[in-house]
Amino acid sequence: VSRIGKLPIQLPKGVKVSRNGNSLVVEGPKGKSQEFVHLNMIIEIGENEILVKRPDDSKLNRSLHGLTRTLINNAVIGVTEGFTKKLKIEGVGYRAALSQATRGGLTLELGFSHKIEVAAPADVKFTVPSPTEIVVSGISKQVVGELAAKIRSYRPPEPYKGKGVRYEGEVILRKAGKAGATAS
Repeated sequence: VSRIGKLPIQLPKGVKVSRNGNSLVVEGPKGKSQEFVHLNMIIEIGENEILVKRPDDSKLNRSLHGLTRTLINNAVIGVTEGFTKKLKIEGVGYRAALSQATRGGLTLELGFSHKIEVAAPADVKFTVPSPTEIVVSGISKQVVGELAAKIRSYRPPEPYKGKGVRYEGEVILRKAGKAGATAS
């Protein structure tokens, strides 16, 4: 039995779950999330918890069991607490600001000849506490993570000086520069 899959998902107060065919709609204080569930999975919605069960021990059902439970749990956490990813920008002249052109979007200056505009999807919010910090927050763990990875991909940190966009707490392995000859 899947160790993750057999754990019940606790539903906090104010969270409503409804099933419509193969989709599960989770509503909470922060919004509404829809999660698609494989038809093989058996979902039991109780008063204050959800149980995910599988019909048999076939390889497909074993692999879907823990995945389905985790996806539903992430939807519950998303509509109650939400998810955030913090990014730090290092480098001379590199900065971020909330965009005036795109509603709630982001303008990045990362050493290119042009500014980079990043539009915010429907349930995602950008905050810029300082010109070198970006906070991406929303109810979907997947969308928040993908958007943070997209922003990081514009200028990933380089190993010599560490310039670029990195996640908060990410350790960049540094390399020594050339053991160059001294000018004589």
